[in-house]
Amino acid sequence: MKFGIVARRDREAALKLAYRVYDFLKVSGYDVIVDRETFLHLREFDEGDVLDLEDFDVDFIIAIGGDGTILRIEHRTKKDFPILGVNMGTLGFLTEVEPHETFFALSRLLEGEYRIDERMKLRTYLDGENSVPDALNEDAILTGIPGKIVHLKYYVDGGLADEMRSDGLVISTPTGSTGYALSAGGPFVDPRLELFVIAPLNPIPLGSMPMVVPSSSEIEVLALPPERDLILAVDGQFYTRLSPDTEIKVKKSPRKARFVRFSNEVYPKYTIRLKRRF
Repeated sequence: MKFGIVARRDREAALKLAYRVYDFLKVSGYDVIVDRETFLHLREFDEGDVLDLEDFDVDFIIAIGGDGTILRIEHRTKKDFPILGVNMGTLGFLTEVEPHETFFALSRLLEGEYRIDERMKLRTYLDGENSVPDALNEDAILTGIPGKIVHLKYYVDGGLADEMRSDGLVISTPTGSTGYALSAGGPFVDPRLELFVIAPLNPIPLGSMPMVVPSSSEIEVLALPPERDLILAVDGQFYTRLSPDTEIKVKKSPRKARFVRFSNEVYPKYTIRLKRRF
């Protein structure tokens, strides 16, 4: 087996744990590569084992950080590598184990005592082009001028679903339902389902409510006058400014996120972390 290691770059404890994992796997006889950005923040790794995330070709990635670290991996890798997430972040919805469980988890992984949890992603087309990363959590289409609302309408499978003046619109996966969409009044969705949550941000009129639609749907968002620039935020990690005449379409991505799990239980860990958020 070949492993990739990616660590949170702004926390020394995460970088040091990443090196311990690297050393453990190397001593155990496995091929290991390290994310270049991780290496640049801790140069104790062998430089010959360093690659850019875009060039990873491994069997598993060990992500030592929070959800942001995992989203960075998802945005930049070219294949759907299974990720074992070690929580060095705040909530760690996407992670599987805490730091003190790391080496026990690695032992179980090496023994084959795990399952793969697959999560749907969103693919976004801007004027027909797929030029932005797939979203694991959500697309947020936001007003480009803070304090100014935008006039939007959106269609589901060609039919007008709603028209509103608001701060923007969130289109979320079930995985992202515990994030921005939840703050906008959307529901908590079982992450095993495949669907979209569409949630307006501070809409006028207040009758504009969140919707849940099948993952087979195509969602199209259009801006109406007055013309104001928009911002597209993908998973809170990637941002791009859009002109008001940009045609935005969202579909289910053919790619999936894949996570290493050691239990078939979903709700105990998920609900505990959700309660911590509040």
